[in-house]
Amino acid sequence: MPLKSKQPRIAPLEPPFDVEAAAALDQLGPPIQLFRVWARRPDLAHGVASWGRYYFSRRSALSVRQRELVIDRTTALCGADYEWGVHVATFAEKAGLDAAQIRSLAGGNPTDACWDPADRALLAAVDELHATCDLGDATWADLVAAVGEDGALDVLLVSGWYHAISFTVRALRLPPEPGAARLNSP
Repeated sequence: MPLKSKQPRIAPLEPPFDVEAAAALDQLGPPIQLFRVWARRPDLAHGVASWGRYYFSRRSALSVRQRELVIDRTTALCGADYEWGVHVATFAEKAGLDAAQIRSLAGGNPTDACWDPADRALLAAVDELHATCDLGDATWADLVAAVGEDGALDVLLVSGWYHAISFTVRALRLPPEPGAARLNSP
């Protein structure tokens, strides 16, 4: 395990923001640390914002709950405390996640009693993608039965994207946002 530095490796921008950074942050959302790192490169920030606008809109084939199950489980499996905490704090209630489900996402299993069959299929797919970078035929069939083919494609892409986000926040050594949940808390 790499040593953790006390400071982020790339410092997030601090206010006042120049015009380009402010415009990028307006597209990304609240000025959390990760967004302020991306805003150092406004073109990068605008590209990320475009991708996010699709997955955080009603155009995605995934419901808010399904999307957050994928994101929360992926970031937990990657040990991305920062991103997991941001999503749990921001979306857990909107996704209808209760305390037992949040604990299970952080360190439990898709077979935990708190999950219904559709949630189990989705979480099993995320776990298998993380472990093998692929899905077996049975896992694929269960996932498609739970979310449809379009939803399954979105699961693959969201899980992959949140692996990239997890790599980023971990390698940057971003500390948790104030008041955010922690993966290792009871």
